Amino acid sequence: MVSKSTSPKRKKKKKGHEEHEEHANHERWLVSYADMLTLLFVLFVVLFSMSTVDNKKFSALADGLAQGFGSPTVAFQGKQGSMEGKGEATTMLPLNPGANPNLGAADAAKQTRLSKEVAAALAKLDRAKASADAQAAVREVKNLREIQKRITAALVKAKMTKDVSFTINERGLVVTVVSSDVVFAGDRADLRPGGVKIIDAVAPSLITLPNDIAVDGHTNQLNVPTIIYPSAWELSTARASVVVRELASQGVPAKRLTASGYAGTRPLIDPKDPSSITKNRRVDVVILSTLSAEQRELLPTIAAADQTAGQTAGQKTADHTDHE
Repeated sequence: MVSKSTSPKRKKKKKGHEEHEEHANHERWLVSYADMLTLLFVLFVVLFSMSTVDNKKFSALADGLAQGFGSPTVAFQGKQGSMEGKGEATTMLPLNPGANPNLGAADAAKQTRLSKEVAAALAKLDRAKASADAQAAVREVKNLREIQKRITAALVKAKMTKDVSFTINERGLVVTVVSSDVVFAGDRADLRPGGVKIIDAVAPSLITLPNDIAVDGHTNQLNVPTIIYPSAWELSTARASVVVRELASQGVPAKRLTASGYAGTRPLIDPKDPSSITKNRRVDVVILSTLSAEQRELLPTIAAADQTAGQTAGQKTADHTDHE
């Protein structure tokens, strides 16, 4: 009987304990919610404090910047109010760096004199650079002319001068080999005996040069379908590659050689000229200049002046001989 009376009480106590625990578990979310509200409050307080501008401190900062830049009106002046975007009482710094409106007449004159001296020095540097570039271009034209003379002498010895011409442009010395039947057959990229003779005469003058060599292949403007090659692009590139291979076989370092094909996109003379059919069909062997881009731009002008001066001197010599 004792055991039966005590058993229900124990079960009832246990049930109340479980109800208490279950109720406590349901209210734990309030702790997280309170933490979240606290963090949001702190966040808004920080944002509010950051958005508040201290006008006195801002004015002190503006005055400090003004003194540092040598002008009392660097930024905002006038009333010490918040920045409302009205842009009132603002001034701009003068364009002349270092100018100070508080300078006296003597100081202003001294500053003007210094500015003129600086401008004169810069102009002198520009003139010195231009003079140095011109002198370098003159020396380069002289060197390229010497290479041209050596190549010409070899071509004269090989009796192949009529198929080769020379030009100096912003790239360097251009040795143009006309791709007539002497050099290449139509729609072919195989060097004929005459073409081999020309390239072998040009090669010895290129072996010891420090310059890179670019070989450009060109076809004429006639829209004639090719048979062996898909188009004029492949044909012009193949001809340039064959010339590169021949130069390399004669001792010109392969690392200094490049081959490019341009089809008929870069004619030498006007396609309306009847002679363009043969003259635009060519291979250019270009001895590339080692000068800077600014100096290379001067090469055509100096070369033209040098050629004119040479022709004038030659004409005077001929006239003097005839007179005698």
